[in-house]
Amino acid sequence: MFGKAKPNKPNNRIDSLIGVGTTIEGNVIFTGGLRIDGEVRGSVIASGEQSGTLVVSEHARVDGEITVSHLVINGAVNGPIHSCEFLELQPQARVTGDIEYNTIEMHLGAIVQGRLVHQAEGAAKAVELKLAASH
Repeated sequence: MFGKAKPNKPNNRIDSLIGVGTTIEGNVIFTGGLRIDGEVRGSVIASGEQSGTLVVSEHARVDGEITVSHLVINGAVNGPIHSCEFLELQPQARVTGDIEYNTIEMHLGAIVQGRLVHQAEGAAKAVELKLAASH
């Protein structure tokens, strides 16, 4: 309405599910949408040209790095998080590790033990500074 576009919310499409009582040891690479209700001991990475959506439910635990465009957490995550578009920390979210995000929504009750680092789109470009010549 005022010239600012609303952030892209995660899509409602979930293609894969890691159910309650399931433990995966190793990296998980997915496309589309993934919901974790179980436990993952390894990195969780969205690949592909389309934006990936990851939902970590209140029953879930991830011990490893997460790299996705859209992320909703309501469970436990131990490791760094890289969310290039949208991150939502719901009331039961427990994160231990640094978080890089573009847009964040944090609900009352969510806990983060680590740094929150804002990464605007295109902010990863290196800038070289040169001294001005003195006359």
